[in-house]
Amino acid sequence: MAMKALSAVILGAFALSGSTCGKSTEEPTKDKAGPDAPVVVLEGIDTNALTQREKKEWSSYVSEFISPCPSVPVPIAQCVKEKRECDKCAPAAKYLVKLVKDGMPREPLEKSYKNRFDPDKVKNVPLDGSPTKGPESAPLTIVEFADFQCPHCGQFAPVLDRVVESRKSEVRFAYKFYVLGKFPNSENAARAAIAAGKQGKFWEMHHMIFANQENLSQQGLDSMAKELGLDVGRLHADMQAPDTAERIAKDKKLGEDLKVEGTPAIYINGRQFDGHQDLNEWLNLELTMMGKQPAPPSTAAAGDAGAKTGEAGAKAVDAGTKAPAAPASAPKP
Repeated sequence: MAMKALSAVILGAFALSGSTCGKSTEEPTKDKAGPDAPVVVLEGIDTNALTQREKKEWSSYVSEFISPCPSVPVPIAQCVKEKRECDKCAPAAKYLVKLVKDGMPREPLEKSYKNRFDPDKVKNVPLDGSPTKGPESAPLTIVEFADFQCPHCGQFAPVLDRVVESRKSEVRFAYKFYVLGKFPNSENAARAAIAAGKQGKFWEMHHMIFANQENLSQQGLDSMAKELGLDVGRLHADMQAPDTAERIAKDKKLGEDLKVEGTPAIYINGRQFDGHQDLNEWLNLELTMMGKQPAPPSTAAAGDAGAKTGEAGAKAVDAGTKAPAAPASAPKP
């Protein structure tokens, strides 16, 4: 499958407008630009996909929103027209084209713009001994906060795996245990994954748990451990070890400090991925803004991401309601 098709699956599998566990969202009212708003034309920014009304709306944003560079405190449009020393202005203008085309109301649009470009939105997300894969020298660090029994995490896991696999030289991926407390077997599954890691099989157990979310009882976890050739007796002991509980508590505290509201929550170089841009586009833009040329993706590694994940865009679990059951069968990595 071409990377363009894979990107479509990614967007279907993860959009924070509705596909997280533990967070509910409310659709704001759409704002519209006035009929007399002037249309801005910027060199290198293609707005042909926008309607005339959308062009006016986009024009109002680029004329109002300040550039992403603190050293260039002028509107985006002025920054681009005057070729100011801010490499992020043109990408910001293009990003706003997509949000307007997607029909996003002003409030979430402005929030998404700031989340993507505001320097103050970059958070310190320490790895602190979390399970990782990929080179330490990788320019991109992706950190995922996930709950092993969250259905949206299960649907997104194999897609994220393929993206990481297709960018082996560019990405370092870290997993954080964010037990929501909404699902009955989440913590035990996290304990089993940590224990499997002590026998050198964290990622294998991680994949198996997400692929079998309907069977996370202790018996089910033991079956997975046996299939991976783990010492089950040692697994049980390590599941109850104090440092296992400390790992889970430490990750939960970090997530709470970052104000993680639902899972999966993805941070890329400390900035939260909000799902309003294709994940590969986000990664490529991040590299571009670092002055690096994105490497050609490995289509062989990306492979067939499987059928579209169907109901991955279902409504998020309302924080005050009963969590839904996990899917009958999660997609296998």
